[in-house]
Amino acid sequence: MTEFDSTCDLYDRFEKTARVADPVFRDFGLRRKFSGAAVTVKCFEDNSRVKETLGTPGQGKVLVVDGGGGLRAALMGDLIAKDAVRNGWEGVVIHGCVRDAAVLATLDLGIKALAAIPRKTVRNGEGQKDLPVTLAGIRINPGDLVFADEDGVLVLGEAEFGATG
Repeated sequence: MTEFDSTCDLYDRFEKTARVADPVFRDFGLRRKFSGAAVTVKCFEDNSRVKETLGTPGQGKVLVVDGGGGLRAALMGDLIAKDAVRNGWEGVVIHGCVRDAAVLATLDLGIKALAAIPRKTVRNGEGQKDLPVTLAGIRINPGDLVFADEDGVLVLGEAEFGATG
């Protein structure tokens, strides 16, 4: 995990290059502040790639899910989130919904999503991984550094942060 004071301080420091997500996300996990290298998934109402990815080691990583802003089905619930915790993921940013919100609130994982809904997704093996995604007004590339806290989500290119971080 990359240490940082706050997204506000990072914005002040990297104002010209920082990408700040639109303020559309709610916090669902116990961890409110998290950061790491972006791993990206693009899917819509099928969480196959989300489950698959969070079932792998995730130390120092944040899963960024472009769920198309879908509000009809949850792309992550308590079972997949528990896998993420077991595998050391720093956090998950989902441009879509989650479910099992009461359980998610007890897990040591950063979780930002648009909303909660009880409906689960289908699993048809759909979705893509490790490609640039655009969500909440910003583009996120695999390997970009994602920083999240109570003020929002901020993204920096790895080279930008590494050069002066």
